[in-house]
Amino acid sequence: MTKQEVVFFWFRRDLRLEDNVGLFHALQSKYPVIPLFIFDETILERLPKNDPRVGFIHESLSKIHLKLQETASSLLVLKGKPELVWEALLQEYAIQEVVWNKDYEPNAMQRDAAVTDILQSNGVGVATYKDQVIFEKEEIVKSDGLPYTVYTPFKNKWLEKYKTIAPVIEYDASPYFSNFFKSKFDLLSLEEIGFVPSSIKVKPHNLKLVATYHETRDFPALDSTSYLSPHLRFGTVSVRKLVNWAVRKNDVFLSELIWREFFMQILYHFPKVQNKNFKSAYDGIQWRNDESDFKRWCEGRTGYPMVDAGMRQLNETGYMHNRVRMVVASFLCKHLLIEWQWGEAYFAEKLLDYEMASNVGNWQWAAGTGCDAAPYFRVFNPEIQQKKFDEKGIYIRQWVKEFDLGYDQPMVDHAMARDRAIATYKAGILK
Repeated sequence: MTKQEVVFFWFRRDLRLEDNVGLFHALQSKYPVIPLFIFDETILERLPKNDPRVGFIHESLSKIHLKLQETASSLLVLKGKPELVWEALLQEYAIQEVVWNKDYEPNAMQRDAAVTDILQSNGVGVATYKDQVIFEKEEIVKSDGLPYTVYTPFKNKWLEKYKTIAPVIEYDASPYFSNFFKSKFDLLSLEEIGFVPSSIKVKPHNLKLVATYHETRDFPALDSTSYLSPHLRFGTVSVRKLVNWAVRKNDVFLSELIWREFFMQILYHFPKVQNKNFKSAYDGIQWRNDESDFKRWCEGRTGYPMVDAGMRQLNETGYMHNRVRMVVASFLCKHLLIEWQWGEAYFAEKLLDYEMASNVGNWQWAAGTGCDAAPYFRVFNPEIQQKKFDEKGIYIRQWVKEFDLGYDQPMVDHAMARDRAIATYKAGILK
């Protein structure tokens, strides 16, 4: 029996049909296009069975599947190790080309290289496209070709280059939806993937709140953030649409999108930062790494209301306000002298918007060990942060129910912890 000649488009961190660069190009093919998503067992086996991010991915895939059914097509969803999945698909179809959007995390790049080898060794073409960032790899570098390691000059170069292409082209693939492979694939259920629904849900994003982002972003009680970050992480929104919008509406929000790309480029050029200090001079710091202290931090029982509110919000919802993230991260690294990798791993487990580049970048910023980081002697005072950004305790009372009933004493004195942190850093930084 003759195999069907097809092109595959492989969804990964781009779970949308709108303004999807790789999908747009795949649909230009003379062959019908099978849209595919692979639940990667190497990732799933590390997650709890009620992981809300898996539920969100499945929900997003369901929306794509329903939309494709309007074109007499459907989404092929498989589970397994990607290399083995592709080897099986090669047996079933006469695959002419496989198209996907690039991912820049070290593990993803290794996976993609392995899949590329399998496909090309079987005579299958591979085409990859830039989709999750405006500028990638070596597109924003210094005049000598070296990557930027300080944010402000990176941002200035980014803005300068953006002006030459503004507004960024958005890719409307809808006129080509008839090129999808006509199929009636059954969508795997969440249970068939091996997971169960979570009580924690990804919230819809709200761009209207971004217009006043610069005025309200530091005050957690206002709950005025856009909730865009998980949607950016999994690609249910287009970064091109967001940037073109932010350029017109809010410079501060645009700066946050540029920070995201800065950290992505740092991870790409310096992959060691995923688990090692960017500044190797900080490798000599003697961290306390007390497991009981870490447990209290994780559970939001430090005796510092803003720290505890942030950790409880994270544990209960998968979200934490950005200002509070800085406070809790600084507290772990400076007050408790626990290595940033411990906190980074806990955030990776809990955050709905977990993205390696930003998570590692921000944790190293808080610890002082990263590029363009806060200096080691900058130690946030949680009580001052509370007075400045939640003076009436509205945010704290939302998450720390016992706040007015005689709250726990702080587990560590701020002045002592600050002096200890500075002394430990001084003694540990390698000359």
